[in-house]
Amino acid sequence: MTALETIIIAIVEGLTEFLPVSSTGHMIITQNLLGVESTPFVKAFTIIIQFGAILSVVCLYWNRFFRLNHQPAPAGSTPLQAFLHKWDFYWKLLVAFIPAIVIGFLGKMSGLIDRFLENVEVVAVMLVVGGIFMLFCDRLFNKGSEQTKLTEARAFRIGLFQCIAMIPGVSRSMATIVGGMAQKLTRRAAAEFSFFLAVPTMAAATALDVLQLFFGDEADASWATSDNLMMLALGCVVAFVVALLAMKWFVSFLTKYGFKAFGIYRIIVGIIILALLWSGHSLVMVD
Repeated sequence: MTALETIIIAIVEGLTEFLPVSSTGHMIITQNLLGVESTPFVKAFTIIIQFGAILSVVCLYWNRFFRLNHQPAPAGSTPLQAFLHKWDFYWKLLVAFIPAIVIGFLGKMSGLIDRFLENVEVVAVMLVVGGIFMLFCDRLFNKGSEQTKLTEARAFRIGLFQCIAMIPGVSRSMATIVGGMAQKLTRRAAAEFSFFLAVPTMAAATALDVLQLFFGDEADASWATSDNLMMLALGCVVAFVVALLAMKWFVSFLTKYGFKAFGIYRIIVGIIILALLWSGHSLVMVD
């Protein structure tokens, strides 16, 4: 993989990772258009550069991500309740993350997720189905209120929505944002919580995939040459910068215009993939 191909793929990753358009579908199209072979290094590359996107969330929301609740705990709170009150932000993230830990682990160990990932047609169909849903989801959910308290129950339900994204083509961002809106959060608040939830979710998924690359049944670390490691560093930096810009733009756009434009875009991309498949092109999953 050349430096130019590295930059292009990293740009696509950064642009689509946090948008409700499915980064998986876009990676399929990009790598096939570039003619990049799905080698062990390319597979590792598409996994590891997600760290760049993860860091962009931490950077953009630094003050809100690293925070404790310094308000006094309610009178009569037990030591455990006082502890959870102080660490409220991280506690809610953990609660929302729990469904992905359980369902994701079971799906990964059973091979069900990998079988879905090998089916490009599933990605294309879900892009179209998800796009059609997004044309109408703004009407389905009330705008909610910024003052709505994100309780443990609401956080857990958002986590359940996130699990739907284990079907390739659904989009983790779309699932969690819709889940947040279903819990009466505004589009902005739902999008920002989706970004926060991406950090533990993507970090865990990436760590699991990297461990499998090095220690799994088909482990192969021969791709870890000095040149390839330089490409990985370049990809992470590009993905970080692009994801940072994409998130700032996305929150503003979503707040003003909603999901409709993304729905139309998803439908177009899904139809393109289906057209390529039906015309005899062999699209190989990269993740």
